[in-house]
Amino acid sequence: MSTEEPPPRTARARESLRSLVGALRTPAVSTEPLLANAAKRWQRLIPYVVALGFAAALLPTTTNVLVQDYQLAGGWAGALATAQAAPLLLAVTRPLQAWWIVFGADVLGAVLLLTSAGDLDGRSWPWTPTVVVGYLMLMVCLGLREPRRTLLAVWLATGAAGLVFELISQKHSDGVNLLLFVLTGVILLVTAALRERGDAQRRLVEQETISEVERAQRTLLEERARIARELHDVVAHHMSVITVQADSAPYRIEGLPDAAHEEFSTIAAAARESLTEMRRLLAVLRSDGSTSERTPQPGLSRVQQLVEATVRAGVPAELSLAADLGPVPPSVDLSAYRIVQEALSNVVRHAPEAPTQVSVTGDAHWLTVLVVNGPATDRTSPLESTGTGHGLIGMRERVRLTGGTLDTGPLPDGGFRVAARLPLTLVDPTAKDPS
Repeated sequence: MSTEEPPPRTARARESLRSLVGALRTPAVSTEPLLANAAKRWQRLIPYVVALGFAAALLPTTTNVLVQDYQLAGGWAGALATAQAAPLLLAVTRPLQAWWIVFGADVLGAVLLLTSAGDLDGRSWPWTPTVVVGYLMLMVCLGLREPRRTLLAVWLATGAAGLVFELISQKHSDGVNLLLFVLTGVILLVTAALRERGDAQRRLVEQETISEVERAQRTLLEERARIARELHDVVAHHMSVITVQADSAPYRIEGLPDAAHEEFSTIAAAARESLTEMRRLLAVLRSDGSTSERTPQPGLSRVQQLVEATVRAGVPAELSLAADLGPVPPSVDLSAYRIVQEALSNVVRHAPEAPTQVSVTGDAHWLTVLVVNGPATDRTSPLESTGTGHGLIGMRERVRLTGGTLDTGPLPDGGFRVAARLPLTLVDPTAKDPS
């Protein structure tokens, strides 16, 4: 039986080399300028200003150095200076493409200095001082944009070019190739670390934002489930009334036709089936096994007890409850009670000992619930630090369910206001308040 031999070292080396060359041919996907996400416009302009400053300074300086110090012909000097300095402007958005131009110009310049220039007596070769400055500036742009593999390939290409020139003419080499190799590695390492740290922070912020959205959505769903459990008794009461009336109609109404008798029987059967389905739904909503919500649901008749309990907790609260409210729909009655309960709980948690006014009034169409508290006292810690933090979300859901409106927010004196208007007649919850 023949087994497949592992690839030889030369094949692995060839594959690694091919990977590095591929990294040099594949620039970063994003072409956004450096600091493109900065908050202020002047911050976003910094990379352009710096690149323009370096290019404007290096272009004449490089030309002068090549002509005066290295006795290179003026035409070649100007062309090399342009090719080595001008791409720094491109490096703000496309640093890898700029590196190809600058690297090629630097290699060509080293060859020209060796073959065409005058005596290199004591002068830096293969890289001139201006080449070192411009190249390191380019490394900063590369490190802040390109991935690790590309940076490694650039670093190795820089070292390989310096090594080749070292082997060609050790007489003229003064060690600047090793200096550039080391400085290039340091700058690429530092800038890549800064970029990766910034990327990690951005990902963390994005994840926290997603988590916050998910947490808010989960809170909303929990509140809706809680409201649905509470409204079960309200709806079940009406369905029970329908069932009883439909079952007793043939005995209460004399001379009822057979067709009407059959229709009432159908209505009663449908109502009983609906009650059964509601109980099944409630069992799902109470899947956590809690039984605390099986008691009868409270209403406005128990608001006075809420205020008294708040006073016992140390909050000076006063209640103004209209005596002529008239009949209040059960869902509105329950929602109004829960709104007052949540508002007073928030006062106890966040503004202990703050004077609080609770007002419940109504007219022919609307029930108005108003809870206003003053600023918190100098107490260093609240009386109660527990709670779900779902108060305002629960209020909004209850008001939305009944088709009313809710207004909450801080007051100029440091207090807080909760104002809810709930309809006393059946309305479409999606309809807007005409007022």
